[in-house]
Amino acid sequence: MRGMNKQSVTRLAWAFALSYATAGIGGALTDLGPWYFALNHPAWKPPDAAFGVIWSTIFTLCAISGWLAWQAAHTRVLRLRVAWLFGVNAVLNIVWSALYFKLQRPDWALLEVVFLWLSIVALIVGLWRLSKWASMLLLTYWIWVSIAAVLNLHTVQLNGPFTGG
Repeated sequence: MRGMNKQSVTRLAWAFALSYATAGIGGALTDLGPWYFALNHPAWKPPDAAFGVIWSTIFTLCAISGWLAWQAAHTRVLRLRVAWLFGVNAVLNIVWSALYFKLQRPDWALLEVVFLWLSIVALIVGLWRLSKWASMLLLTYWIWVSIAAVLNLHTVQLNGPFTGG
């Protein structure tokens, strides 16, 4: 890796560890059991196998984005902004999985996904001045969560009301 010192490689490793930890927690909360398979899904829903590939790609891009932003953040205040933006987003990502799958409340997840979506917009906007690449790498995440929000809405419309949780 040309131009990468030990500190830079360590930061990249931390970015991947934190991103994949978020993915792992969300994945652990995702139970595709009988409840999920009994739901009516829109005809256009991607196959379940595609979700792992999509989320793996997104969390990889998030790790690279976070690393690029951290590398560009040359002050403590800027590094705190990067950490806060990604931290809030990680929590919201995990909470969505908990609401939808663990509590079996797609209706509550539909309300929460608005905040998740806004946190991605905040990341894209908040990182733009630090690193345009870091910001642009998050566009796939924003697009996917936009699609997932519509899928969530249609699932609620096809199956509500929900009483789990």
